[in-house]
Amino acid sequence: MTAWVRVEESEGFTPPDAGAFDLPPLFDSVEWLTKPVLQIVLSVVIISVFFLLTTRRISVVPGKLQFAAEGVYGFIRNTIGRDILGSDEFRKFLPFLLTLFTFIYVNNVFGIIPFIQFPTMSHIAYPVVLAVMVWIVFNYVGIRRKGFVGYFKGVMFPPGVPGWVYVLLAPIELVSTLLVRPLTLAVRLFANMFAGHMLILVFMLGAEYMFIEGGAALKVVSVVPFALGIGITFFELLIQFLQAYVFVLLTALYIAGAISEEH
Repeated sequence: MTAWVRVEESEGFTPPDAGAFDLPPLFDSVEWLTKPVLQIVLSVVIISVFFLLTTRRISVVPGKLQFAAEGVYGFIRNTIGRDILGSDEFRKFLPFLLTLFTFIYVNNVFGIIPFIQFPTMSHIAYPVVLAVMVWIVFNYVGIRRKGFVGYFKGVMFPPGVPGWVYVLLAPIELVSTLLVRPLTLAVRLFANMFAGHMLILVFMLGAEYMFIEGGAALKVVSVVPFALGIGITFFELLIQFLQAYVFVLLTALYIAGAISEEH
């Protein structure tokens, strides 16, 4: 992180800005291969190896790894899949929901892992791709279940609403389904990862600058921003989990709304 500290005698410490997220290619000859791209690949490898190892020899009395895998699976199955989609529907969507959760969570946690310390989802392109995938899935299952006309009729003209309200409600619901839902999914995940990482950078780099460049008093005071940075890091671990959970929770809600008969 020291590379982001720009020290000038006349200006002092310059805090990190959005440029800290613009990472250069790992190799000059391969412009597309950046650190976030490598992290995406690494996350797929980690998740795949984890579930392969934990399911290779399943036993009635689970070991630590099997217990952890079953805990993740049971959490998504029971709190999101079955509760939101219902016992008759959730099984067909459970692999998608579980994959989304583990993929987002691992890439979020990269932001606090030593020597990586960069949340992949702080690059807007990755949340956008995930949101587009979710958008395709819930619209596809809705159209497949009800037909194109029936699906969008249900979206724009929900039952039990006075006729004159449809003048305002129909375009709002259409825009919400086609644009607002994927946009908010992507922006929420991106903004939280971006802001959390920026806060950690500011406190840690500020503490480093005060300790290295400051006098005796500033060296002592540098303990305060350093301690705050550590505290924010632990808090960020909770946010990283919550953002993965909320993303998958909303995905399940959108799918449930698309296939429900009342919609």
